[in-house]
Amino acid sequence: MSEFITIATFNFAHEIMVLKSILENEGIPYLFQNENLIAVDPLASFAYGGINLKVHPNDIERVKEILNNLNTNLEIV
Repeated sequence: MSEFITIATFNFAHEIMVLKSILENEGIPYLFQNENLIAVDPLASFAYGGINLKVHPNDIERVKEILNNLNTNLEIV
């Protein structure tokens, strides 16, 4: 996991739920650093710098594409 690189940061645990599902379905290895800590104490997000999405350097371009698709195509009703 030491090779993994942070490519995105989220403030709250609920923001990563859809992304986790997509990454698992795509078979992309990932790590959300501080996820459990912030799920228990949401205000700790500001103290610890949020939830960091870390992926292997080989997967960076694919994950960036997924993040861009989520940002443009996600509609909440």
